[in-house]
Amino acid sequence: MSVRSDERGAATAETAMALPVLVLLGLALAWLVGLGVAQVRVVDAARETARAVARGETEELAVGLGQQVAPAGADIRLSAGQGSVRVVVTAQVRGPGGLLGFLPGFDARAEAVAAMEPGR
Repeated sequence: MSVRSDERGAATAETAMALPVLVLLGLALAWLVGLGVAQVRVVDAARETARAVARGETEELAVGLGQQVAPAGADIRLSAGQGSVRVVVTAQVRGPGGLLGFLPGFDARAEAVAAMEPGR
């Protein structure tokens, strides 16, 4: 089987055209995974903070525990009601820079409510 001279290099040209698209697709998928991880961390931070307050820890300690789990720069807000505590955690997740700098930021938000333990 002989290769025609006018088709030589066609596979290389096709690969050169497709490779940047595949790299961008891989980066976009990694960005989506990062968003999912940030959302899970925000949910965990809200739950951890609510549990700590419900079992009688100080608000400062509970927020500190939540900040250990939350993404950097997360905002943790507490509100105590009659027999329960409500925690809202929000975090701004910025897009990756460079070629994907056009992607908008994402506001990860989670809320957790826990009943106060008896005697608290």
